[in-house]
Amino acid sequence: MGMAFVDTLLTETDATVVMVDRHGKPGGHWNDAYPFVRLHQPSAFYGVNSEKLGNDAIDVTGWNKGLHELASGAEVCAYFDHMMQRRFLASGRVQYFPMCDYRGEKSFQSLVTGEIQQVVAQKVVDATYMNVSVPSVTPPKYDVASDATLMPLNDLPTLSAPHSQYVVIGAGKTGMDACLWLLSNQVSPEKISWVMPRDSWILDRANIQPGQDGATIGIEGAAEQMKAVADSDSIDDMFARVEANGQLLRIDDSIKPSMYRCATVTELELRQLKRIKDVIRKGRVQRVARGQLELDEGVIATNEDALYIDCTADALARRPIERVFDGEKITLQTVRFCQQVFSAAFIAHIEASYSSEEDKNSLCTVVPHPNTASDWLRVTLAHSINQLAWTADKSLNEWLGNSRLDAFTQPANSTLQPTEAMLTAVEKITRYGPEALAKLQHYIELADEMGSESVA
Repeated sequence: MGMAFVDTLLTETDATVVMVDRHGKPGGHWNDAYPFVRLHQPSAFYGVNSEKLGNDAIDVTGWNKGLHELASGAEVCAYFDHMMQRRFLASGRVQYFPMCDYRGEKSFQSLVTGEIQQVVAQKVVDATYMNVSVPSVTPPKYDVASDATLMPLNDLPTLSAPHSQYVVIGAGKTGMDACLWLLSNQVSPEKISWVMPRDSWILDRANIQPGQDGATIGIEGAAEQMKAVADSDSIDDMFARVEANGQLLRIDDSIKPSMYRCATVTELELRQLKRIKDVIRKGRVQRVARGQLELDEGVIATNEDALYIDCTADALARRPIERVFDGEKITLQTVRFCQQVFSAAFIAHIEASYSSEEDKNSLCTVVPHPNTASDWLRVTLAHSINQLAWTADKSLNEWLGNSRLDAFTQPANSTLQPTEAMLTAVEKITRYGPEALAKLQHYIELADEMGSESVA
């Protein structure tokens, strides 16, 4: 997020920047991620605005076959390092201090030498607030007996001997990736046990793809989502309708998901995950030991040589909302659900283009990461309200249309219009209240006045 923010400042302002980084090189949490990690969305929508990531290629092998390429973790780190060396530092306007910790009061300390430096700066930008964590640097919250064999999924490629049972702990995208890695390495699904405290609604990656002329495959599907909400007569009916039009997937058709964390899979990946039949749904793990797994709702016997694989770190933690712009401080957060780098670049553009703090915060309404299934409603509708607010601003709508990180703005030739279905959809969620309904109606009227070319 820090890189995406600074990249936009370099493009749109003459500001100078000091970047303080706890890591030894650019890339943030990607430096700590598991070695077989890949982006969960197309490379075309990731990185910084000024330079594309990847070659816009279509994968011709693997379980992402037929869809736009997903950069590997190594490729992502190399990309950010390239941007730091060839764009940021080469500009003469950026100073980069790796292996340093920000101390507050515009000062930072080297983690190597202990030296403290003071900075003269107009504003401080917190690019750490989203608190991304990965298993390799996040100890599990459950007890681990001394005789248990447990590792973060980062260590899977270091295995030197087989196990009769692999117990994957965690049902999020990291857990899915661990299961897919095991299956891709020819581990029989009968040898995999998957601890799944909550089943999840999952996004079909085929619906998040670059299309022609900057369009995004699935824009029509987003409109169908609104219609599904509007036509439903209950929460269950709504999810059934959205699932029926292909916008949401689930691993077990007989289990009602209670989690939504923006995880994406392809149909091929989902087919593989469904091969795993030993899914343990007895709550969260309390303790792992040799031959035994203790959960909220009981004890499960495991093989004596079972390998426990920890995938429980919360990479998309739901954080309390902070004002994005607050005097001399800017706190980077998601203003579009689960789109961190786009959000950071967008916030930088708002900082560069608007003077009033009230206007800036109005355009940067935070959309916290989702957690529960019902959060799908909240983030989908919050995204819609934000998008309509942005496209009602002609210059901002133009910026969105030129942003390579923006996967959701409709192309100018789109015929899609805001409909009463959107208003009805909001009415279905009473917790949003009349204020949100009035706000949405206001932006729809503004967009209508501007004509279909500006409508999101």
